[in-house]
Amino acid sequence: MMRKSFNGTAIFLAALVLTCLHPQPAASQAAPQTQQPAYTIPEYNAFQAANSEKDPQAKIKLLDDFVAKFPSSTLLQYVYGLYYQTYLPQKNYAKTIEYADKLVALGDKADLGTRLQAIQARVQAFSAMPFDPKAPDANEQLTKERDAAVQGAKLLQQLPKPANATMTDAQFADQKKPGVAFFSSAAGSAALQLKDYAAAVAAFKEALANNPNDAVSDYRLGLAYLAMSPPQALDGFWALARAISLKIPDTDKVKDYLRSKLLAYEQPGCDTQVDAQLSELLQLAANSPERPATYTIPSQEDLNKVRQASNIITVIGDLGGGGDKAKLTWLAICGAEFPEVVGKIVDEQKAEGYIDFMVYTGATPEDMQSATMANMSVKVWTTGKPETPRAASGTPAAQATPQPDVVRLQKDDGIRFSGTLVSYDPSPFLLHWDQVKVDPSVIPEKSETGKHAPRKVPAK
Repeated sequence: MMRKSFNGTAIFLAALVLTCLHPQPAASQAAPQTQQPAYTIPEYNAFQAANSEKDPQAKIKLLDDFVAKFPSSTLLQYVYGLYYQTYLPQKNYAKTIEYADKLVALGDKADLGTRLQAIQARVQAFSAMPFDPKAPDANEQLTKERDAAVQGAKLLQQLPKPANATMTDAQFADQKKPGVAFFSSAAGSAALQLKDYAAAVAAFKEALANNPNDAVSDYRLGLAYLAMSPPQALDGFWALARAISLKIPDTDKVKDYLRSKLLAYEQPGCDTQVDAQLSELLQLAANSPERPATYTIPSQEDLNKVRQASNIITVIGDLGGGGDKAKLTWLAICGAEFPEVVGKIVDEQKAEGYIDFMVYTGATPEDMQSATMANMSVKVWTTGKPETPRAASGTPAAQATPQPDVVRLQKDDGIRFSGTLVSYDPSPFLLHWDQVKVDPSVIPEKSETGKHAPRKVPAK
């Protein structure tokens, strides 16, 4: 699974919230002096020596000496803060996490703002650290990361407004939102890798509630929905489309992934039909973070029901009626092979290598016999195709066996054939067939030359 990549704006805003809203000295500053300090002068001097040291390795050595000499010092929250602030720029992420966790484990012995800064550093370090999902302690690492991020979101919500703040409570709450989104997104990422999909969905929705334009969280939310059992496909598709509309990195790859998931969910007759659905989905999702209850996509089961209930007459009726029914029917029927279709040739158009029979089919032989307008275009090859065309699915079509004898068919003759539906014109309505095989029994004998008496529409 791809590693979590946090939005840079979210990290900056989280740091801004934690810095601006917390009036206490940061861990990198000198420990606060009080009238009755809870630490000794040697402790204070040792801390200040480490705090003032510029060389990272020398600073770490001074911090190690401090912990060895004063293991129960009240200055440990500042010492642990110096540790992780020194390790993080050195890209020693394991040590950054170790000392951030130690600081947070002090609980109320460390002030709330200092713990929040430590959790933020921990989350950033975990996201940057190479992670091996096959490591023996992989689940333990993810669980600790998830729990730390959840704690960070809770602590940030509890952070009190400074007494001298001029902002309103609502403004103060708004300033917390980027930080809450940052922590919630981290919790969701860890839960997703732990395959706790319900928790991942809840965390990503919390992140998006506080930062609606976070493309990464929308993408992760989509993955979590699709991985649930059973998959929440429509919500997953919507979240992925939303991420694409927000210009997530590798947009084209995410778009291809979404298209593949749509194809697998629907399994339509022609793959290319998904492209129109994908375009519509992307347009709708760009304007709405939440999927409207009225938006739906037919599943494979829905399309199979249409296929099982359809024949050529119902297909023509549904497609000719237009609207949602026509869309659903064409999704199911496009690319379908029909083993037997009968009709009357209303006209014919000869071209190099093939004849395009304009055919009418109806519910009864009498209806077909009296027809004067075609509702089907039936293309029959009389010689080998000059080139292999592309089928409606977008893949090269199989070449139909040439039938040179069909040249003996003429206007008003009945015809029986098998073939594949490839497209249709809604107005005037015309259904297009390809890969057609005409039943030889309806083709006039070679001895019948010139005009012959119209051969009746064959029985179905």
